[in-house]
Amino acid sequence: MAAPVPEIRAFGKNKKGLKEIKDKLLRPALTSHFVCEFRPPGPVVTFLETRGKSGFVGAPYSEQNQELFTLSCTEASLPGASLATIDIENDYHGVSEKHVYRRLYDDRADFTFYVDIDYKIIHFFENWISYCAGEDDIERQQTTNYSYRVRYPKDYKTDQLYITKFERSQNISSRVLQYRFINAYPISINSMPVSYDTSQLLKCTVSFYYSRYVVSPKVDNYSNPESNFSNGVLLNQNGVLLNQRLPTDSGRFERIPNAGILDVGIINVG
Repeated sequence: MAAPVPEIRAFGKNKKGLKEIKDKLLRPALTSHFVCEFRPPGPVVTFLETRGKSGFVGAPYSEQNQELFTLSCTEASLPGASLATIDIENDYHGVSEKHVYRRLYDDRADFTFYVDIDYKIIHFFENWISYCAGEDDIERQQTTNYSYRVRYPKDYKTDQLYITKFERSQNISSRVLQYRFINAYPISINSMPVSYDTSQLLKCTVSFYYSRYVVSPKVDNYSNPESNFSNGVLLNQNGVLLNQRLPTDSGRFERIPNAGILDVGIINVG
């Protein structure tokens, strides 16, 4: 069989060929366009409401706090996966093969947040972890003989942990990639050094364990063909503003008054 012959184009004379190259090579995906969402299960929300009555600023859980978590998440990693294989020897003379028998997922996903002045970020994840461990009474935890009993996994795991990756585009349905984590819960909070040196932003890194993830080509909330999306503004078919975020001089994103809150979070096409 003849080998394929590469097509040679004279770009100086063929402008269409040059345009095709630009469309394919000069439109890379950028790392700074993403949004994350963290929605705890019902029992955790109830626990946060109880903690809120005890004076924890990060509780009870609310849409306003969810918006803060979304805007404050400054770093995340798209998850990876691999295939576990078994070696097959000598099914064919002199041939060694590998056959797949399982798909393996990364066991953790790390998220880094800017900590707000009220420490709501820290309170939220500390309380979620406290619920997982079965810690309830704050005063009892300070006693020397304190003991606890961990919760059932079904009570603290959530299927509503999302990373949504997108690009600068007016066609939101064609350039959105959503990762949904199944059976996720916070498993650790990294230490946060403080110092008398030059002041810096305090960051909190939280690691989530999860069983697996599901990749969707677009977000259900934005799949309505009658919606219009342009320059970070999401409009419905009647032209009503649903959600909007604009960058400030410091590079942060602020919510526009009277803009709605979407279930999946915010979108910025910067």
